[in-house]
This record gives sequence, C-alpha cells and structure tokens, in this order.
Amino acid sequence: MAPVWIDVDPSDGTILFMTGADTLKGKALRRDPRLSLCVDDDAPPYSFAIVEAEATLSEDLDDMLGWSIRIARRYLGDELAETFGRRNAVPGELLVRARPTRITAARDITD
Repeated sequence: MAPVWIDVDPSDGTILFMTGADTLKGKALRRDPRLSLCVDDDAPPYSFAIVEAEATLSEDLDDMLGWSIRIARRYLGDELAETFGRRNAVPGELLVRARPTRITAARDITD
C-alpha cells in the first residue's frame, strides 16, 4: 500500500487520514474496518511502531475539509494547506478515523 499522510485527533488519540472511496484501500476498509499502520526508521539503530486499529469512515464533506487542511498543513505547510485540503475534501473521498486497539513498538533495535 502507498504511504499515508496522517494526523492525530488530540482529543481522543484517533488517527485520521483520507483515501479514495474507490481505491483498494477504501474498498478494503468498507469490507473490513480493521487496519494496521507501520512506521519504521530504516536507519541504524532502527525503530518501529505498529498500530492496529478499527476504522470508521465518513463522507461528511465539512468534517473532511477541516481534517484535510490540517493534514496538508502538517506535510506541506501553511502556504499549500488550504489548496490541498479543498482539492481532497470532495465527493468520492473518505475520511478514515482509526481508533487504535493495540500498539507494538521497539526503539533502537540494534543497540
């Protein structure tokens, strides 16, 4: 699967990201809302985190817009956030809220 731009809702720790409803990811999440995210540092001494989660999907464009702009701001900065957010918060996109159910992590594996 492709890399995912994410953000975390500070009120409850839910991980949020966007995906197309007709993509493999979108179709898979509609079929089975369980997912896992892996973040790894591929430089020594190596670290990783795996988050298993249960997703809820939303097509609410107002909710989607706020999160799409926030996610864009995190990765692209203030200058492009609004443009990116409006481009992606459209019909056919999904806002995914992933509620973590299990987290596994290891830091400095080779130390």
